[in-house]
Amino acid sequence: MKVGEINTPALLVDSNVFTENISHMSAARPGTSLRPHVKAFKSSYLAKELVAAGHENFCCATIREMEGMAAAGLGKDLLLANQTLNSERLKKLIDGGSARVTVAVDSEETIQAAKIGGVSEVLIDVDVGMPRCGCHPNEAGELAEKARAVGLNVRGVMGYEGHLMHQKDQQKRDMGMARSIKKLETAHAEVGGEVISGGGTGTWESNNLVTELQAGSYVLMDTEYARQDLPFQQGLFLLTTVISVSGRGHAVLDGGLKALAMDSGPPSLVGKGEIMYCADEHTGITGNSWKVGNRVLLRPAHIDPTISKHEVMHLVEKVSETDDSPVIDTWPIDLRGW
Repeated sequence: MKVGEINTPALLVDSNVFTENISHMSAARPGTSLRPHVKAFKSSYLAKELVAAGHENFCCATIREMEGMAAAGLGKDLLLANQTLNSERLKKLIDGGSARVTVAVDSEETIQAAKIGGVSEVLIDVDVGMPRCGCHPNEAGELAEKARAVGLNVRGVMGYEGHLMHQKDQQKRDMGMARSIKKLETAHAEVGGEVISGGGTGTWESNNLVTELQAGSYVLMDTEYARQDLPFQQGLFLLTTVISVSGRGHAVLDGGLKALAMDSGPPSLVGKGEIMYCADEHTGITGNSWKVGNRVLLRPAHIDPTISKHEVMHLVEKVSETDDSPVIDTWPIDLRGW
């Protein structure tokens, strides 16, 4: 199949960029020093490419991701880096016997949920500055004691400095990282364990405390991360088709809000022109001459929620606007849902 045969809107992955991104990160964070976060790409098929690069441990955001990875034979060491009270589904996952499961906990309630669900290993989730999940660093030691008291093995701590992932000011990022690292380091001193898990694509180089980096977006990148001075390139594109051209000087594409996430802003247009708006099924573009039937590429501003809107992504040797490029492979996006 060639790109010209793909129904739009559709996701394209540039295989050259994808391979280079993986190689660069693998050289810096080989093996288990990287725990790729599958929430970024939601595909066990793509995850297998990371296994081939030496990364067998994975990080998940939902139980559905955990279930899908285990079913795909990728359950050597899975971390649910999120809180859950769904003991029933945890138990089914554990009883399946195909995955080593560790769960993040930050309260007595999540500890009990893990225990009832048959989970034997946990990480104490610590709030290191992002207003999301995690206990106060001063509470981590006591929480670890409570987890051990009910028979859980506390492998260590985790903390996510998500508030710094897109901080472009180097001085502010460095200062923020110092504060976050200190909080996690303090918590780990009280908790113990061999694992310090955290970080992400935006802090991949500056977080030298963690024993495993939870980066995921680096594999394909997006325009939000592209604003950073990172050595990874954008490899994900939304392929669209011009379905209408107006005498008023604009064209309309067949992909809009239902094919693109907008939480980090609008997509960027590949080639000359600019984005006017994104509506449910349409994106308006202006500043160039298009004809009905032309193919137009967009770069998503945030890949995680964009990918979750699609069922597959197509691997292409080099993404371009020409329709004669062969499709190397098609990867199901099989880890969507909750």
